[in-house]
Amino acid sequence: MRNLTLYTTSTIDLNNANVTATAIDLDENVIYTASERQDLDGNLEVEVWSVDNDEAPTMFAMFNTVSSPSSSAGASQIVSFRVLPEVRRLSAIMRNGDITMLSLEDGVVEVEGTVEPWISTASWSPDESLLAIVTGEDKLILMTSTFDVLSETPIQTTEFGEDAPINVGWGSKQTQFHGSLGKAAAQAPVQTLVGSSPDDDLAPRISWRGDGAFFVVSSLSPPSPTNSMRRRMLRVYDRDGKLQSTSEAVPGLEHTLVWRPSGNLIAGTQRFGFEGGGAGTEGRHDVVFFERNGLRHGEFGIRAVDLAGKVKEVGKWGYRVRELSWSSDSNVLAIWIERGEGDVVQFWTMGNYYWYLKQEVEAPTVDGKVGRFTSVFWHPEQALHIMLTTKSSYHFESSDKGLTMIRTAALIQRTYAWETFTSPSEPPIDSGAVAVFDGTKILMTPFRVQNVPPPMSSAQIAFSSSQRTPVHASFSATSDALAVLWENGYVELWALGTRLQGGRGKAIDSSLGWSGSLDGVKNARQIQLVGSSTGDESSIVNVLWTDHKADYITILQVEGSTTKESTTIALPSVNSRFVAAGGNLTCQGPSGEIYQYNSEQRKFLPVARLHEFCLQSQGILLSSHSPENQAVFVGLGSSGKLHISSGEGHHVLATNATSFTIASGFIIFTTTAHDARFVPVTSLSGLLVESQDAEVKQEKAEWETRRVERGSRIVVAVPSAMALVLQMPRGNLETINPRPLVMEVVKQDIGTGNYRKAFFACRKHRIDLNVLIEHDEEKFLERISSFVEQIHEVDHINLFLSNLGRGSQPQENIAKLCDAVRAELERKDLKQYVNSILTAYVVKTPPEYEAGLSLLLRLRESDPEVVEDAVKYIIFLVDANRLFDTALGMYDFSLVLMIAQHAQKDPREYLPFLRELRALEKYYQRFKIDDHLKRYESALRNLSLAGSAGNDRFEEAVTYIESHNLYDAALSIWKGTNRYNMVLELYGDWLFERREFRQAASVFIEAQNLSKAMVAHEKALEWQELFYLASQTGMSEEDIVATGYRVAEDLTSKKRHSEAAQVLLDYANDVREAIIAYVQGNHFSEARRIIALKSKPELVEDVVHPAALESCNQIMEDINECLEQLRKQLSRVRELRIRKVEEPDAFYGTEDVALHNIDVMTDVSMAPTTFTRYTVAPTTTSRSSRRTSRSKRKMERKVGSGRKGTVDEEEYLLKSLTKLAVRFATIQDEARNLLPHLLQFTPEHREEGMTMQKHLIDFADELQHSLDEIWSKPPEEIPVDSWATRMEQVEKERRVNPVDKVPKPELSSSGRKEWRINLFDFET
Repeated sequence: MRNLTLYTTSTIDLNNANVTATAIDLDENVIYTASERQDLDGNLEVEVWSVDNDEAPTMFAMFNTVSSPSSSAGASQIVSFRVLPEVRRLSAIMRNGDITMLSLEDGVVEVEGTVEPWISTASWSPDESLLAIVTGEDKLILMTSTFDVLSETPIQTTEFGEDAPINVGWGSKQTQFHGSLGKAAAQAPVQTLVGSSPDDDLAPRISWRGDGAFFVVSSLSPPSPTNSMRRRMLRVYDRDGKLQSTSEAVPGLEHTLVWRPSGNLIAGTQRFGFEGGGAGTEGRHDVVFFERNGLRHGEFGIRAVDLAGKVKEVGKWGYRVRELSWSSDSNVLAIWIERGEGDVVQFWTMGNYYWYLKQEVEAPTVDGKVGRFTSVFWHPEQALHIMLTTKSSYHFESSDKGLTMIRTAALIQRTYAWETFTSPSEPPIDSGAVAVFDGTKILMTPFRVQNVPPPMSSAQIAFSSSQRTPVHASFSATSDALAVLWENGYVELWALGTRLQGGRGKAIDSSLGWSGSLDGVKNARQIQLVGSSTGDESSIVNVLWTDHKADYITILQVEGSTTKESTTIALPSVNSRFVAAGGNLTCQGPSGEIYQYNSEQRKFLPVARLHEFCLQSQGILLSSHSPENQAVFVGLGSSGKLHISSGEGHHVLATNATSFTIASGFIIFTTTAHDARFVPVTSLSGLLVESQDAEVKQEKAEWETRRVERGSRIVVAVPSAMALVLQMPRGNLETINPRPLVMEVVKQDIGTGNYRKAFFACRKHRIDLNVLIEHDEEKFLERISSFVEQIHEVDHINLFLSNLGRGSQPQENIAKLCDAVRAELERKDLKQYVNSILTAYVVKTPPEYEAGLSLLLRLRESDPEVVEDAVKYIIFLVDANRLFDTALGMYDFSLVLMIAQHAQKDPREYLPFLRELRALEKYYQRFKIDDHLKRYESALRNLSLAGSAGNDRFEEAVTYIESHNLYDAALSIWKGTNRYNMVLELYGDWLFERREFRQAASVFIEAQNLSKAMVAHEKALEWQELFYLASQTGMSEEDIVATGYRVAEDLTSKKRHSEAAQVLLDYANDVREAIIAYVQGNHFSEARRIIALKSKPELVEDVVHPAALESCNQIMEDINECLEQLRKQLSRVRELRIRKVEEPDAFYGTEDVALHNIDVMTDVSMAPTTFTRYTVAPTTTSRSSRRTSRSKRKMERKVGSGRKGTVDEEEYLLKSLTKLAVRFATIQDEARNLLPHLLQFTPEHREEGMTMQKHLIDFADELQHSLDEIWSKPPEEIPVDSWATRMEQVEKERRVNPVDKVPKPELSSSGRKEWRINLFDFET
């Protein structure tokens, strides 16, 4: 669907030159042209001109030689002209056999040698390493770049070549059935004359494949006994000069020959309709293709009717094909044609296996003389850049010396690009029309109503053959019109009459509205149509043209079929292009500058700048998003960068874009990553203001992306149809409906209240129907009656409600919306929408099955048929067993039977059960139903009611409560009855069994069972409440004492020594046991106070003194244990850290994961080195990407175990030392309580106290020093910047230091002195 469009052109005149050959120096970007002059004696003068960047050409070198006597009149004497960049020389292979080399440094000319008798043709390989030459004796010589001969073989040979096929006869005529004529007639040879074309120039041709691996030679073979005519044969050779294959006999094959650079086709031309020519209509002329094996591979016809002019000077048919040439990217085939009216070069491209004639270049005429080309040469690197040279023309110039004859030739350079001509019209008149050039006709397809695959089209606009192929076309943005431009300034305006709605009839009914030539316009290359060409409205046509010195725009205003006025404006720079920017006249310079015409100042003013020239560019007016009507320009450069610019701001949206368009508020572009991206226009202002990388990434993350087929390009976007048309590399089309385009239209429809259109769009394109609500929920609730009115089909409403139920909205919101729709449906027609109403009940969370079945009960009497269908529908929505249980839970057996029958349940499954239920009384029946449905609380309530009907079922209720733990429900049911206390006791016993003694005690007290409450309090060690109840119940003194001893023993076992001592004092009156309890808990002060209070001094020596010594010894043992642990773990930490530094790989367990699946280590397996972990290649070994909770717990246990020799051992040791510090703090607290008493007791106690305090002080100092050593970090050295250092740093960051993971424990500085007794220090 793309067209070739001309965007740069230049013409350089070469005075007194007869250019016959062209070469280019890619390193210096210099073009060399060769000019030949021949006198009557056969002497030849060759001039080499240098053309550098459109500067005036200069004479580079000149040499003399002799012309070849074998050449025809007017033939060029230079058969090959090529720059050899490696040796910086220019090669000129002459027809007389001379191999001439010119130095590019100083222009020195040298003749390397001469080939006898002459050279018919020569060609360098693409890499300039080989030279193939065909001599006048039909010999093929293959030379190196130093002109050493590699091979020399005759061309004419009967051999096929090394790739000769083997024919086994399958499918041939000889193996088929032959009827009455017999096999002999089938085997008789068919005599067919195969000759060459009358237009053949009889010269051989050589063409190389793009990679230089093969080359093909086309030559005339001599007559043979079976064929009296000479014919063209193609022979393929390899780089060694060995024949590979020979083409099949093709009658009428001509001299033209070119091998496609991509290598798959060899192109030539074939004539038909004469003796020795192809079998076909006379005048038929085809471009034919061959494969490397010599077999034919397709063709296409040259449109001879358009080429045969009134002048029949050239050839038998009035024209002949001079040469063929491929563009460097193999996409465009140029055909150089000689005609009586002048030479023309046609550009042909293929799409979807069809060949289009895209452009034509006619040789310029001078002073009425027919124009001729002398060479056609594609740029070897710039794919669509072509250079043409014209034949010399003569004109006279006056001077002081009189008239002087000037001989002038021209070097024409033209650069083309791909452009898609699409309609820029916007909804509601957007047609999505696309125009495709094909010679003298335009193929039209409006993609809004038809998707016609190329090369077919919906309609065609044909032009007269005199107008040739147009150069550009433009659609109107405001109407259904098309403007077509020819290079000579001729313009036609067409009213297309595009049908915008589906149906039968013509998609396009075009008519010519206006045509005419613009005065003074030449070399036109672009047109822009503004306005309409139909009705009373006027059209403004802008035409861009050049005189090769400056570019101009001619503005033509057309009203109807008449021209109103014409204005011409000069552009700021040459090779400019129009930019579509609304109604403003905007153009782009060759460097990406954007200019806009100011009508008041009457000149172009710069408004933006793209960082490179962008052939495809467009302006966007952000009037609805910007207070200053900011215009943003979007352009796609040849580098693949998609630029946006406004004023001084500039941003690159993508660096790998292949095509783009603007539609529905999005910039849509495809990329080389084979996806389409959608950039909201509203985000452009932010991108231009903020260009930090982080923000750009954030924006890109929000862009929607859709995968497309490999190599897809955008053809056109049709907003009204929510369609994006893509073309594949082969040429076939694909129409997709991207979500952003669909959502844009859906939102517009929802905003206008057109819910029906929005609903069907979402349904067709699989958009969640919840968008109808989420776009504006309040408006939806207000318009819910309109929604039901528009979406009146029951199935569609059901679909909407089903999607609503599966949506992501909160449950309360879903219920509110379902109720609103249901209420509207009930108001409108309950019978008609009964299925939708049932759906509204069912899709809620939780579903309201009972409400839906209740609705069926209401309708059962009045409309049984409706109910029957509704039952079938609800069974379709919900599982039949669930509905059966729901109906059963409603206690309506008729509804249960109706559900069971329509669900096709087996009567043997449910009828016995229903009969059994019918035999029971009402509440007991409901109890059985609820128990069957596992509604235990409801079952218990019905069982309580059944018991109140006269048949006491309380014992059964108690059993049911215990079996299902229904104590809470039972309490609420029997509260206020005479059995409430019994239920409370049941509940209390259940809590007591679960060891919830505190809760059980409260329940027993509520049930007025104080004895059980006392037992519960005793089990819970709530001795205060226990003895309070004991006093309330009048418990005897002996029992209180016994209870006191039991409670004290239990408290002591739980380390609650002070409480145990208080119980013994208060309720057992046992001072001695109380003192023992105090000293066991290290409460010596309280013990001495009680001894003094109770006047029991003997207990000091009997109980307190021994206990103090025992506590002192216990603290000393704990200190010794801590000291031993500290020293062991400190030594191990030191050892691990030394090993970590000296042997890091062994310490961290570095291993090669690639060796996990290898059973045996071979002798070539090497241990991993220091850098192995940085250079090891990834393997296919399976690795877990994330840990499960189970594996996480296992890993935590593994780390916590601190197994010796593992990486986690150091971390385990640090955690253990942290716990040791906490334990030492506890020991200090115990010492604080004990030391004062040791000072006051006997000298033995004083000595033990002094020893214990000294041990504590020493251990505290050692512990502090150890912690400081372990948690200290060495000073970091500044590393030398190198790759190895950086890799080591990465590895260090990956390995977390255990010191950073485990915080250092702090020993309280104030607490160090609070526990000490200073007198002990003085005595020490």
